[in-house]
Amino acid sequence: MRAALVGVDFGKGDFAASLEELSLLSKSAGADPVATITGKRSSPDAALFVGSGKADEIANAVVCDKLDLVIFNHALSPAQQRNLERHLKVRVIDRTSLILDIFAQRAQSHEGKVQVELAQLQHLATRLIRGWTHLERQKGGIGLRGPGETQLETDRRLLGDRVKALRTRLDKLHRQRQTQRRARGRNNTFSISLVGYTNAGKSTLFNALTKAQAYAANQLFATLDTTSRRIYLGEAGNVVISDTVGFIRELPHQLVASFRATLEETVHADLLLHVVDGASPVRMEQIEEVNNVLAEIGADHIPQILVWNKIDVAGLEPALERDEYDKIRRVFISAQTGTGLDLLREAVTEFAKEDAVAQIDRLPVSDKREEPSPVPFAGVTSAGRP
Repeated sequence: MRAALVGVDFGKGDFAASLEELSLLSKSAGADPVATITGKRSSPDAALFVGSGKADEIANAVVCDKLDLVIFNHALSPAQQRNLERHLKVRVIDRTSLILDIFAQRAQSHEGKVQVELAQLQHLATRLIRGWTHLERQKGGIGLRGPGETQLETDRRLLGDRVKALRTRLDKLHRQRQTQRRARGRNNTFSISLVGYTNAGKSTLFNALTKAQAYAANQLFATLDTTSRRIYLGEAGNVVISDTVGFIRELPHQLVASFRATLEETVHADLLLHVVDGASPVRMEQIEEVNNVLAEIGADHIPQILVWNKIDVAGLEPALERDEYDKIRRVFISAQTGTGLDLLREAVTEFAKEDAVAQIDRLPVSDKREEPSPVPFAGVTSAGRP
């Protein structure tokens, strides 16, 4: 499918990096971006988002390049999307719809598919009228309700019923996850979650640490379903490590809400390994975006270690950095080659041991194992005389 990418620079953030990310997203969805159209504005146009002049430029590109699709690097309102499709005579989608489409393609587990469908329906709810504009009639009195309104009411009711059913199913899955977490808690199992920007190398690292066969690819959102494995870390004993969905800038709120059950593995973890693409020129912005999402789901209080991945590409050496309190804060590794994984295991082991000691210190005095009283030497009385 031949597509044009449209981006408007509002003077916020790294515009070039965001547009490059849109190109990767479109390719991940199966589109062929053959044209890129950019512009600058202080604020979006209410009707066409880009203004009439830029809309004419896009329309000309649609005809000249024989485009099938126009993808905007922004969130469009239902009215803007409808107006653009009328003006351009081709299908128009925004960044939110594009990400939702990729998630729909990649979801493998039952839970992942339910979460994606719920997010899609919530997004669709605001755009139902687009399919029925040809049936609009005057409304407002008995006998004046047109077939368009009747169909819309039917669609909204059916959509609402489906959303309710999906939420009920997710609640059931949520309770199952809670049961699994309680079981791990009773066993005092230390839990780790891999978090990070999409395509930072989380699944590759997960496979390297656990010898699992989780799907890993050089593409955005290769992993949607949370996978957990138990590994043995010497002095730290058995720990559970979970691979989670990657984050991205402007991640649709519908997805954050729908994937909350999955992301709760992150909220309840003892330690977050924040995997960073050390070779990315916008890695600091990506770190900030991940931390923003962690705050949104209530996981910003969980201790984290920055795992600086892809050092083989960035030309860096494996290393372990500590802060002024001698706490490990950053580990430089390459999950692809295995370089520095021994340092990462050392860092996790050290943290798990410290956490175990801290948990014992937090126990009530009655729950702590009492030290046995010293046994007096034979033949010595309590007063110390034979």
